[in-house]
Amino acid sequence: MTSPAEVAAALDETGYLPDDGIATAAFLAIRMRRPLLTEGEPGTGKTALAQALSAALGVDLIRLQCHEGIDAAQALYDWDFPRQLLHLRTLEAASGGELDADAAESSLYTPRFLLARPLLRALQEAPCVLLVDEIDRADDEFEAFLLEVLSEYAVSIPEYGEVRAAEPPIVILTSNRTREVHDALKRRCLYHWLEHPGLEREVAILRRRLPGVDVRLAEQVAGALQRMRQMELLKPPGVAEALDWTQALQALGAGSLDTETAATTLGAVLKYREDADRVRSAGVLTAP
Repeated sequence: MTSPAEVAAALDETGYLPDDGIATAAFLAIRMRRPLLTEGEPGTGKTALAQALSAALGVDLIRLQCHEGIDAAQALYDWDFPRQLLHLRTLEAASGGELDADAAESSLYTPRFLLARPLLRALQEAPCVLLVDEIDRADDEFEAFLLEVLSEYAVSIPEYGEVRAAEPPIVILTSNRTREVHDALKRRCLYHWLEHPGLEREVAILRRRLPGVDVRLAEQVAGALQRMRQMELLKPPGVAEALDWTQALQALGAGSLDTETAATTLGAVLKYREDADRVRSAGVLTAP
């Protein structure tokens, strides 16, 4: 892909509708082979961008889901100890009690017993798209480890040796900004902040992802979500909730969004009782 416009067109074909900023950031990540850190509210399309990029490029998507307490072993590799033990017992039985300890040990640390986790898989299987999802949920130590891996696209396994990517994978990191990502990792990455889509783009997304949706219904749903996002909600609805709400309304046979139907289907779009009560009392479910 030779330009942001080509990237935008390729993403569009997968059903992901990027704006100019997203298309440019994705193009630079591909061309420069630099990790792309995407931040924004939940539901703004950060994870979907990585999924769409892998589809557009025709390469595998490898996902590392971060969580509190994640460590290097969960992200990189582990040894298949049960199979190693079984292999060792087989060698002992076959040797008649004259097992060569050095040869046996070296046979235990081979690719057949290596359990590759997402980071190691990405180095081994590149070209691919590596999605490091919700990096803000990991701790400082893991962030420092990830920075080291992304700096060299190589890791050293003591019992096995170095594994280096033949070419750097395309790396997309996402953050909901529950905490600040450290400056060192940010400096290694390109950066893009994803906003919730505007009205016209959200209508286009609904019509693209749900081809049978009535234009009027799509416009009303998108308009209601735009008004909700201007409120102080615990969790403003994202594109995923817009799709869920529209599908719920379609399942009920609704051709348009009226106040009663909107109120009874709010569970598809708002996940906190306080948010639902606030939206109902504010009268923003349908356009004035």
